Amino acid sequence: MNLISTSDLRPGQIFSAPVYTEGDYLLVTEMKPLRQRDIDVLVTWGIDYVRTKGAIIESSPPEDEIITITTADDALKAIEAELAKEMEASTVKAVSPGKSSETASAPAMKAIPKFSISDVRHNSGPYRAYKNLIEKLNKVFVNLKSGADVEMRAVDNICVQLLQDLRDYPDKFVGFILGGEVTGNELAKSSVNSAILSAMMAQELKLPHHKINNVILGALLHDVGMLRLSKGITEKKGGLSDAELEQIKSHTMHTSKIVTKELFGPHEVNLIALHHHERWDGKGYPDKLMGNAIDIGARIVSVADAFEAMVSKKSYRNSMVGYQAIKNLLSDNARRFDPSVISAFTKIMGIYPIGSILRLNDGSIARVVNIHTSAPLRPVVQMLVDNKDNVLSATKVTIINLLEDKTLFIKEAIDPAEYDAGQA
Repeated sequence: MNLISTSDLRPGQIFSAPVYTEGDYLLVTEMKPLRQRDIDVLVTWGIDYVRTKGAIIESSPPEDEIITITTADDALKAIEAELAKEMEASTVKAVSPGKSSETASAPAMKAIPKFSISDVRHNSGPYRAYKNLIEKLNKVFVNLKSGADVEMRAVDNICVQLLQDLRDYPDKFVGFILGGEVTGNELAKSSVNSAILSAMMAQELKLPHHKINNVILGALLHDVGMLRLSKGITEKKGGLSDAELEQIKSHTMHTSKIVTKELFGPHEVNLIALHHHERWDGKGYPDKLMGNAIDIGARIVSVADAFEAMVSKKSYRNSMVGYQAIKNLLSDNARRFDPSVISAFTKIMGIYPIGSILRLNDGSIARVVNIHTSAPLRPVVQMLVDNKDNVLSATKVTIINLLEDKTLFIKEAIDPAEYDAGQA
């Protein structure tokens, strides 16, 4: 296997065999010219070398293939444009160098050792704060469902507390969203999760404070209209009929009525809740708005709601790991989501979001505790299980920065539930 330094790559180079990055991600196939954007993505991800069984057989860059990246936004666009190709050999079924995708199979993985990732969290201040937010919002929802009078002030108080907790525990809260450790009160939990993610995006986009508050309020209430639908539809495990799907879509109108007629909420909060299912391409509902005609808050909550739905277990499907959910969002190509909001979300979450459970190339298991926006494939991780299957004590925390330790790289992202086997 030939190792080639990223600094030695040039646009137009053609190789006699496929070229792979760390983790066996396909960079370019044999006989296909390397592009400037391919090299720029490697630099952006902090990848120092590539591997191939072949050799360079030509080097004549076609002028129209050369794309120069000069800003961070350009780099992020390059990641979005190339991610589908670069990550096609997924971490679960990575294609080995020199093998075609038709014949290659995923390498055999060792059995997962049994241990709990939740015990320490459940006794922590961040965990109690997160659970308290869900319980408070659930109380609001129970009162609304029963017909009791509820003041908007109750939701305002949750918004204030969420912002304070998010300042104190941003990384922990993201980890709880991915871990799915709180069970029950599903509508309230989903709404709090969406509000946490929406607040982070609104802050990244540098919205004014009052707009950030309204975005959080809109996220907390965006699905409250589901309380007006029957459980036979909202909790149905099979597919929905056309009539049932229309009833599901009606939840935005029910939400609007609750926000305006029962809670007497602000107009902007109503717009966010009403329009969070509008699409950037104009094919959403209920009003088929397009692009910037959709309130920025609704565009933010749309992304948060979609990500939360993907990583949370539902009655009709299992949860998706954060890495795959990020890939899905990046592959949207300005159909459903505002590209600027997707960019903001990717910057704060990374490719492997904080809290993600990963298997490294040496067989060890780790949790992401910090990310590098300039090198999303090389986060900072806390080791959970070493390469000899020894479960590491919570009192002996080992932190590894994959940007500095180039001997390790990510092989696959794993559902956190698979590693919580020690939890009773």
